[in-house]
Amino acid sequence: MTISLGNDHAGVEYKKQIIDYLKNKNIETINHGTNTKESVDYPDFIHPVAQDIKKGKAAIGIIICGSGNGAAMTANKHKEIRAALCWDVDLSKLSRLHNNANILSIPARFISINKTLQIIEVFLNTKFERGRHLKRIKKIPCQ
Repeated sequence: MTISLGNDHAGVEYKKQIIDYLKNKNIETINHGTNTKESVDYPDFIHPVAQDIKKGKAAIGIIICGSGNGAAMTANKHKEIRAALCWDVDLSKLSRLHNNANILSIPARFISINKTLQIIEVFLNTKFERGRHLKRIKKIPCQ
């Protein structure tokens, strides 16, 4: 499995730890995020993650910004992308189980790195339930 990552200046430290965590699980990563804490514009680092998912270069994405909102809003502008802003394990599980989220958005300024890694673990190990949820997901794209 390959995971594409994108982050702004608020997510630099988390991204480094997430990459180490994923490498320990033998998961390959693509790093589109900034590596410095100098202020940057998050869309520049989030659009490439969505493109990786759409093009099949990565199975899922993890995006990180201060609140997680801007990153999720940016990713969700892409057709077939379902980015979920998750700040706890239950949201992470439901985003995969019911919404088949393919990008996880992390609010770095609001949760600890330990909580972040727990959220990622659940995101990686929860499969889409399908059934009635598939019909709903098909209604998400605008006509």
